[in-house]
This record gives sequence, structure tokens and C-alpha cells, in this order.
Amino acid sequence: MAIIEIPPIVIKTMTITLIGDSSLIVHRWSEKAKKQMLDKQRGAAVQKKAPKDPEQDFRDSLYHHPDGGYGFPTIAFKSAAVSACRFVENIRMTEARGAFHIDGELIKLRGPNPEPVMREDTVKISLTSDLRYRGEFHDWYVVFPVKYNASIFNEAQILNLFENAGFGVGVGEWRPEKDGMHGRFHVAKAGELLPGEQVAA
Repeated sequence: MAIIEIPPIVIKTMTITLIGDSSLIVHRWSEKAKKQMLDKQRGAAVQKKAPKDPEQDFRDSLYHHPDGGYGFPTIAFKSAAVSACRFVENIRMTEARGAFHIDGELIKLRGPNPEPVMREDTVKISLTSDLRYRGEFHDWYVVFPVKYNASIFNEAQILNLFENAGFGVGVGEWRPEKDGMHGRFHVAKAGELLPGEQVAA
């Protein structure tokens, strides 16, 4: 039997820090909302809506990180970087999806004030207006490792994708990709102060 040699994949890891340029609006699907959606799909009897509880809706919108504090879905940052391929020459989305990965389900949100504030917005659902209560984070940043295939991308290309993603795509509700201005970010530069840091005296 002939021996087939499989060339090794050159996997490298880099750490990326993204600094928020506008507030991040989060909207996690609550268990109640998911149950209502499933009941509707299964044809179950629709229950009368309970009175709106703004404080509970706000709490339900948040992602709790397993290490404490709050987080945001990892896939949102990867999806933003993949979508940014539209703004970068010679990098295809299909290529980018398999060329780098971010482990874990949630990336921890960091900042000088890690507690969110409650945000009230009016939204249109079909022809009906409704109020939404969601968490909003100001002065935020995230730090996470990225594993990438070094035979496809180099470190500069990965950083360029995230830089373009932060400006033109964003993450969260009302981001640039969805005609909003929230959830914008940029890649931290060498020596740049993180939100809440002070210049040493």
C-alpha cells in the first residue's frame, strides 16, 4: 500500500484586542421568547401576552459570561470579520470562514464600567410599533485569541479584516451592517490605552 503524505496545516495563534468606538447593544433571545417561537412553529395554542416587564426584558437581553461579568457571542465577531471580506481585495468569504477560528461561545466584555445600562427603543414589527428594553455597554473592549491557517492568511491580513469589520460591519443591534452606528470597533494599536486606563505619571 502506498503511503500518502498529508502536508501539515500550519496553525498559528495571535491575540487580538478590539476597542469599541460606539456603544454595544445586546439582545439575547430569552427562554420565554424561544418557547413562544417554538410553540408557534408547532401549532400550539398561543397564550395571551403577559404585561411587559422592562426590567426583566433588560436582564433577559444580557449574556452572562461563565467567568463572571458579561459577554457577547464569539460568532458575532468572526461573522463580522468574514463579512468584511467585501471591503478587502483578494480575500473571499468562503476562504475566510475556514481560515481562522475563535474558540468558545462568549467573549468577555471588558471596560472601566462593565455594568450595562437599560436602553429603551421603539421598533416596528410589520405595521405595529413596540418597545424594546435591552442592555447597552459603553467604553467597552474585548481580548481574544485567534487561531489561523498561516498557509492561507498572515497576521496582517487577519488584523486588516477585523479593522474593516469594526468600521463597516460592527456587532450587536443597530450596527453599521444593519444601517445603524452602534457596535463599531477598531483593532488596538501598540501602546494604545484601553478604555479606563490612565497615562502613567
